Amino acid sequence: MVRSLWTAATGMNGQQANIDAISNNLSNVNTTGYKQQRVEFEDLVYQNVKLAGTPATEDTVTPVGIQQGSGVKIAATQRIMKQGSLQNTGVDTDVAIVGEGFFRVQKYDGSYAYTRDGSFKVDSNGQLVNSNGLRVQPEIILPEGYDVSTLNITQTGRVSVKVNGGNEPVEVGQLELFRFPNSVGLQADGDNLFVQTNASGEAFGGTPGYDGFGDTRHKFLEMSNVSVVNEMVQMIVAQRAYEFNSKAVQTTDSMLSTAANLKR
Repeated sequence: MVRSLWTAATGMNGQQANIDAISNNLSNVNTTGYKQQRVEFEDLVYQNVKLAGTPATEDTVTPVGIQQGSGVKIAATQRIMKQGSLQNTGVDTDVAIVGEGFFRVQKYDGSYAYTRDGSFKVDSNGQLVNSNGLRVQPEIILPEGYDVSTLNITQTGRVSVKVNGGNEPVEVGQLELFRFPNSVGLQADGDNLFVQTNASGEAFGGTPGYDGFGDTRHKFLEMSNVSVVNEMVQMIVAQRAYEFNSKAVQTTDSMLSTAANLKR
């Protein structure tokens, strides 16, 4: 009987983690480039009271066994990397990715991070950076005297701008995108950044619009791929599952109380 207490407790812990993930998704519903997180569960080990196939008589065996489960555990918190909706911002330095790929930025320690957030800015050196000042890689440096209103980024990532009132745009750089053999293996690092792991594999770069890479959309941003309606439904399911497990704890406690109060 005590087994049911611990089994139900694992269910409550699991649903608490599920609610935590759903809450994180909902809190990031307006975060640029955010990817939905999903909790996946696995059942725990079983105690085999009787194995299937145990001889019942000289000529027969039991068709099924007796197993008692130990509850549930969290197996993974997977990122859903599907495309988010695009929002037309009209901002000259905003870029969205349509399809596969990530932008690469260089962190302060020299390592690289990857993002779908294309809300870039121009720093005091004329360099294209993200909202935290991390430099886009490969570097895009705008020349002195450029007119930001003439900044143009093609669907293949070519960056051009008009300089000193000139009539012809000057190409100043090429945006590259990066992919991974297993993008769901990336580790979220905060600030809309992902970092490479052994599970994700090595990053490989390419030109937007070619060789399976997505293309770039100037003056657009990719929004979160979280569906508020789906998350609310999942929250209701998780809440009910939590209540059912708590009810199992209460029922077991009531049964133990009855047993403890038995009289001869």
